[in-house]
Amino acid sequence: MTLLVANGLRKAFGGVEAVIDVGFAVAPGEVVALIGPNGAGKSTCFNMLNGQLAPDRGTIELGGKNIAGLPPRAIARLGVGRTFQITATFASMRVRENVQAALQSFADKSYGLWRAADTLCREEAQALLARVGMADQAERQCGTLAYGDLKRVELAVALAGKPRLLLMDEPTAGMAPAERLALMSLTASLARRDKIGVLFTEHDMDTVFAHADRILVLDRGRLIAEGSPAAVRNDPTVRRVYLGAGTMYGEAT
Repeated sequence: MTLLVANGLRKAFGGVEAVIDVGFAVAPGEVVALIGPNGAGKSTCFNMLNGQLAPDRGTIELGGKNIAGLPPRAIARLGVGRTFQITATFASMRVRENVQAALQSFADKSYGLWRAADTLCREEAQALLARVGMADQAERQCGTLAYGDLKRVELAVALAGKPRLLLMDEPTAGMAPAERLALMSLTASLARRDKIGVLFTEHDMDTVFAHADRILVLDRGRLIAEGSPAAVRNDPTVRRVYLGAGTMYGEAT
């Protein structure tokens, strides 16, 4: 079964073609990495998938429905979640309150003078925090958390929308190596258990080769390789363009 299918995606900015005839698929529960040098077109692809940019050409199907060109809110409602390179949490709010706010937004719940927002979706928020290993930090302010814990909160916020597809833009940027592996191990475990497709960009190749089921490689807007970590690691074009001929990521040295 296929969850996401992108076909013939093109996007240009003036005379610069950022994405050129890119196509790929993501299955439920599959963890796919999108890698490439700076300027390869990764962010442009992501922004087309979640509606921040409309493709000049091509289709994006989610569960068989073409979502290309729909606004981000509509795409989110159809089951596409996203995390960003820079964490997007409310620093002055408690961890639990950040997740509650996301749950209330996706459920279109509001509150009146007779019912405080703090009481809405409280149990659901606590359950989500337990899934990402943050239940014991629920009452702390986000502004006091370590960076790795903030990334877990952001993951809980993204899961509040019950996504079928999760887009993660450099999820481990700024994290220590052990934190990177722990976050992506958690993400992969949740994705496979709940059949959530994950597409992530990442510059840390150890993280990519440790957790991706499949890897897509972009260069200058074009998809130059696609396959298993082993196939991509040994692809001569990928090694020349991006990985470096003397580097064998994901293998013991």
